[in-house]
Amino acid sequence: MATRYGKYLDENPLRPARDFYRTKRMKSQLEQEGPVFNVDLFCRVFLNKLLHRQVKLPSQATPNDYYMALSHAIRDRLVNRWMKSTETYHEQDVRMVCYLSAEFLLGKQLNQNLLHAGCWNTVEEGLEKMQLGHSLYDLMAQEPDPGLGNGGLGRLAACFLDSLATLDIPAIGYGIRYEFGIFEQVIEDGWQVERPDYWLQLGNPWEIHRPEYMVEVKLGGHTEFYIDDEGWQRVKWKADRTVLGTPFDMLVPGYNTKTVATLRLWSARASQDFNFHLFNEGDYTRAVADKTYSENITKVLYPNDNTPQGQELRLTQQYFFVACSLQDMIRQHLIKNGDLSCFQEKVAIQLNDTHPSIGVAELMRLLVDEHKMNWDKAWTITCNSFSYTNHTLLPEALERWPVRLLSSLLPRHMEIIYEINRRFLNEVRAHYPNDPAKLARMSLIVEGDDKQVRMAHLACVGSHAVNGVAALHTELVKSDLMHDFHEFWPDKFSNKTNGVTPRRWMLISNPKLSHLISATIGKDWVTDLAQLQKLEAYADNPEFREKWWEIKQENKQDLAECIYHQFDLEVRPDAIFDVQVKRLHEYKRQLLKVLHIIAQYQQLKKNPDTDIQAQLFLFGAKAAPGYYIAKLIIKLINSVATVLDEDKDVRGRLKIVFLPNFNVSVGEQIYPAAELSEQISLAGKEASGTGNMKFALNGALTIGTLDGANIEIRDAVGKENMFCCGLDVKEVKALRTRGYHPREYYNDNPELREVINQIACGVFSPDKPKLFQPIVDTLLNHDEYLLLADYQSYADCHAKMLEAYQDRDNWIKMSILNTARMGFFSSDRSIAEYCRDIWHVDPVEVEVPDEQIDIPIEVYCPS
Repeated sequence: MATRYGKYLDENPLRPARDFYRTKRMKSQLEQEGPVFNVDLFCRVFLNKLLHRQVKLPSQATPNDYYMALSHAIRDRLVNRWMKSTETYHEQDVRMVCYLSAEFLLGKQLNQNLLHAGCWNTVEEGLEKMQLGHSLYDLMAQEPDPGLGNGGLGRLAACFLDSLATLDIPAIGYGIRYEFGIFEQVIEDGWQVERPDYWLQLGNPWEIHRPEYMVEVKLGGHTEFYIDDEGWQRVKWKADRTVLGTPFDMLVPGYNTKTVATLRLWSARASQDFNFHLFNEGDYTRAVADKTYSENITKVLYPNDNTPQGQELRLTQQYFFVACSLQDMIRQHLIKNGDLSCFQEKVAIQLNDTHPSIGVAELMRLLVDEHKMNWDKAWTITCNSFSYTNHTLLPEALERWPVRLLSSLLPRHMEIIYEINRRFLNEVRAHYPNDPAKLARMSLIVEGDDKQVRMAHLACVGSHAVNGVAALHTELVKSDLMHDFHEFWPDKFSNKTNGVTPRRWMLISNPKLSHLISATIGKDWVTDLAQLQKLEAYADNPEFREKWWEIKQENKQDLAECIYHQFDLEVRPDAIFDVQVKRLHEYKRQLLKVLHIIAQYQQLKKNPDTDIQAQLFLFGAKAAPGYYIAKLIIKLINSVATVLDEDKDVRGRLKIVFLPNFNVSVGEQIYPAAELSEQISLAGKEASGTGNMKFALNGALTIGTLDGANIEIRDAVGKENMFCCGLDVKEVKALRTRGYHPREYYNDNPELREVINQIACGVFSPDKPKLFQPIVDTLLNHDEYLLLADYQSYADCHAKMLEAYQDRDNWIKMSILNTARMGFFSSDRSIAEYCRDIWHVDPVEVEVPDEQIDIPIEVYCPS
């Protein structure tokens, strides 16, 4: 198959195979809404873009040229709606949602924008009519996944943007235009290897460069006091250097609506790219040093912060995009309103986790220093503008920055944080006059030899609302993580359980099942997911169940063919597809799954002729580059896979496939094919999870702990339709209180002991018998995430699952009921709750006359 990325595609699994094997069957199965592109008009517009943007005739064009021309044709179709949306918001002076996030894991844009623009079938017919030699699906294969995110945080932000536009909510997302994303993961000899993700190498047709909105961002230096014209003492920040932030806009169309929201991403460049004097003196390196420093800020998502230089770059990166975004908000507000006195009435700023929390200090700096507002008024505006979503209970993810680093890089912000803290602690002291321990716990500053700033505390103090993302998570935030703050401000805290968009995760990724559902209960479920409940009436219908089963088997076959196409690996479509795809972190416990796979392998070796259900274990996960133990777990997964493949006694009945570079596009292939969803994090560690929702929505059954949103999924689908295992939060706390000794579980469980001994003695690393000793030592001496404590419960639960799978009719019924009862877990519902309870914004309908959408332009179009 012709591809545009050559080596890049060869090293990225499933991208071309997805389009070759499965999406050919998408025609006429996707929902089509809105005014329909005329096929002849589309052909003219497409050839126009090919000629005038790519400067190619059809006889000269490459598949990439065709992809770019098509993308520009669809983007331009959305531009009128986008401009009308912006114009409507300006005219009506609406309250805007400004969503600040370090990640936006968008996925490919062509398929989503075709769907939302309502012209999928028309485009497909037009391309066939022109006989270019490439189908729509060939052109879709040319698009790389945007490298703008990594895990659930970024994917949630993308789902939220989709829902904001679909619900007609005035909104703009703000983030960073990462040149290389996080990294491209390849597997070499079983190890994760990180390579640059060249997703922008051939350009991004979906972005619009807006250099006219460039802003300056200060860094370093010192502060000086002065007296202004009215006699007030003011502070001026004398920076060492300035960096320019240039915005690139991406369009986010709503489904079956004229609304198009904006995602504004900032790219860093130097204020002085080139020092001509140094160049003339022959100092060529220093002549471009400022350019290199500045552009490094937006090179890579989450630079490794294991070094002081990495910490500084990461903090710079966070401040950079927040400073750019807040200046942009103020600029737009002043155009409409003239002054900042009503800023909080017109702007609702959401902090997506702690990454943008420096925004609290930055807005105060802008209001007090740049716009000469008094402190009390500025603080009122700031607190009423910001709201904060907490996404983690892990201490290492609740960012703390050294005071010495903040003082050096952002000296004015450090002064502001100290002043915020002084005033806040005075309030706390007034309520709790004899409780110095509480003051220490609530302080924004961790005292000691190496003072640190608690960024989650800053976000909490500077916001009018704080929310968790699942019922359990929110209760733990209130009772444990921020207990003192909840006691001080009980009305500030609420829960907003996460959700996923059914447009991306059903219509696009699982068109065959979507078609069956629409043919059965109508199309309204696409924007009202609660409508899926109507499927319950068909759960006992033999004909419907057979269709449901056939679609799952087709999806499994498609994925099996993709795996063969990419890796030359044969997998059995009749195996149960048991899937664990997510970021690699010890608390998510991929290692627990591996231990149990080894145990099953042991049993099979002892009784090779045992009649067992074939199982395909699919893993997909990236480990942070500096996270050694996580990367060693990836090596173990692949080493066990090799042993299983080479053992004739296994005969394909147990097989592991690790899919490299897990991203949105790979997820779109996996979720529809999955039959069992592994959600086995330690109870109390996963904030919510959204992969668990995508799996269940696509009919996979969940085996999981009572953690994050698993609890709400269990309550929704019924505990009889889910496999629950492991300790709950109370039991975890009780075990830790009385003392956890992992070696006791090792000694008392012969099966578990044999598993760990096999790892320790080099069964899975014969060339380096001690290779996995760090994993063994971690399990036996620390086991921070209680894998050994939960092992037997998980193994027993897995056995029950395998037994249930033998009853095909009941398994299908359970699958149907999982999908039917997932209506609550729509990102549309999540956003509606944010709008009602936190942002206080209302939908604004955008009216675009049909004749304005596609304006024929007389151009030369070669035949």
